[in-house]
Amino acid sequence: MFQNRMPRYEVLSQDAMATLDKGWRRLMTEIGIEFMDDRALDLFRKAGQRVEDRTVFLDPDFVLEQVAKAPREFDVQARNPENSIHIGGDSMAFGAVYGPPFVREGEVRRDATMNDFRQFTQLAQSSSVLDSAGGVICEPNDTPLDSRHLDMTYALQTLTDKVYMGNVVSGVNAADTLAMTSILFGSREAIEETPATISLINCNSPLRWDDRMLEAQFEYSAAGQPVVLTPFILMGAMSPVTIPAALVQQIVEALSGIALSQLIRPGTPVIFGSFLSNIDMQSGSPTFGTPESGIGLLCTGQIARHFGLPFRTGGGLTSSQVADAQAGYEALMTLLPTFLAGANWVMHSAGWLEGGLVAGYEKFIVDTELVQMLQHEFTPMEIDEASMAFDAHEEVGHGGHFLGAMHTMERFRTCFYRPMLSSSDNYERWMRGGGKDANTRAGEIYRKQLEDYEAPPLDDAIRQELEEYVVRRRAELGD
Repeated sequence: MFQNRMPRYEVLSQDAMATLDKGWRRLMTEIGIEFMDDRALDLFRKAGQRVEDRTVFLDPDFVLEQVAKAPREFDVQARNPENSIHIGGDSMAFGAVYGPPFVREGEVRRDATMNDFRQFTQLAQSSSVLDSAGGVICEPNDTPLDSRHLDMTYALQTLTDKVYMGNVVSGVNAADTLAMTSILFGSREAIEETPATISLINCNSPLRWDDRMLEAQFEYSAAGQPVVLTPFILMGAMSPVTIPAALVQQIVEALSGIALSQLIRPGTPVIFGSFLSNIDMQSGSPTFGTPESGIGLLCTGQIARHFGLPFRTGGGLTSSQVADAQAGYEALMTLLPTFLAGANWVMHSAGWLEGGLVAGYEKFIVDTELVQMLQHEFTPMEIDEASMAFDAHEEVGHGGHFLGAMHTMERFRTCFYRPMLSSSDNYERWMRGGGKDANTRAGEIYRKQLEDYEAPPLDDAIRQELEEYVVRRRAELGD
């Protein structure tokens, strides 16, 4: 887990914040938000909010009262306590890509399989900069739809000892995740005392919370597990084309979902979610790594801090089909503002390709290099007598060099960032090594990481109980 103690980059003036405040209040009270779940509607009615059919017209002051119940910061436990994380404040935690139905391995683009899911989980476990493998790292299309969540959760629990995300396709899937998490951590009480999963609840933007997402939210919030309430906004399609309009809509959607979580269980942890980019107005295709998404990301951080909430945004997003130069610069265009904003929970940190349709093995390595470099860049410098190296100047004098100076010899192994992927060889040496580009080198790195992977230890009795649960539930679900 990375501590980003650098100053936050803010783009909204006080006047701009005041204008956005008026905007979200008006949208919330005059247009309202649809909740496609009767339990949610009943909770809002009982709380004195106006409900017409499935649209809830929320009082902004009521919403702010609910938001104030959510903790500003909280812990999430991993089965290896050294990998537990803190959400909020200066803490930044990073998870892998989430949701692609396809994978890319070199030149091959194909359906994702359960073996791919396991391998990406192993790569996440092997990475020193990823705090979580995530959740649906890829969609294993070779497993039955109704029970694949059991296999994915089991893989996350056994192949890593880091924090993992809960399955949210339905309330049933969420309940299974909670049951398996209770087995892993000893009891339901243990995970209610300190959360052990983070789950993504996406809004069907504009302004609708669908039944399946709400079913999962009810399960996780009732168990005290944090949920990431995330508006899914591509400007021009799911929101108006202007950034201020998208920000206002994002506030309404996120805060309405957060208010519901507090009605379900007051004080339950939440994360202000943001997935904000735009479409290509010529083709209608989603675009990522755009200047507009970067601006929206910086604004989101400022807005979340205004409401006193931890927030999720960012990642190594790109529209590119392969791990090429476009994939690299678009990922950096998203990751750099992620660090500047100090996002607390960063999904899609490694492996995202083709607008989120593809999980890429080589891109996974490129992204982890980017995250690693940015973590190094955003670590504050230590400035003291030793670092100013006056003794080195005395030793070298005028016109000399510092290669053999004592100050250099004491520090040369750790003084500079050492890249995992990049090459600084001269041309002749690079050619003798095969003239490999970054994509080729990334392929070699991920294959070596998989070859060297060692599963973290797990108590045999717990493993057996998890296996028995998976087998029993798979039969009950008809697979």
